[in-house]
Amino acid sequence: MTPVEVRHFDGLRRGLLGYKRAPVHRLMDDIADSFESVWRERAELVERVEVLETELGRHVELETLLRSTLVSAERASQDLRDQARRESEVILAEANAEARRILRETISEKERLLGDVRRIRSLLRSSLEVVDSVPEAGTTPAREPERPQPVPALPGEAETTDPGVRRLAG
Repeated sequence: MTPVEVRHFDGLRRGLLGYKRAPVHRLMDDIADSFESVWRERAELVERVEVLETELGRHVELETLLRSTLVSAERASQDLRDQARRESEVILAEANAEARRILRETISEKERLLGDVRRIRSLLRSSLEVVDSVPEAGTTPAREPERPQPVPALPGEAETTDPGVRRLAG
């Protein structure tokens, strides 16, 4: 029964000395049953609230843990990106240094080889001059010697007209 039903209950009749007992006892039993039902519901709801508050506390702890885990993961991710960037910069610097070293070695090797070529050409010229200055046996000196053709030069060198060098180069 609701409080409004109890207040507006018309089932009680008056007798000679007040209300009749049987309807009053029935009303009191109905009210007690209703009160007992409400009291049980209230106890169940109190228990339910306690369970939900415990569950809520656990969820709040879990949320806090998840937030801290997320922050840690973001920080670790940023640290890994920074470390990868630093490592790539180091690798790039090492590669550039290696490229410069190889370039220097290549240039010095080229200069050495060009020096060897000049030296060999010089030796060949002087050898050819010696050979050309010795008259061949059985030949007549009346013949005019053949004019030497220019020999293509290596980059950075002048062309030569020495036929011995041309034969070597060609």
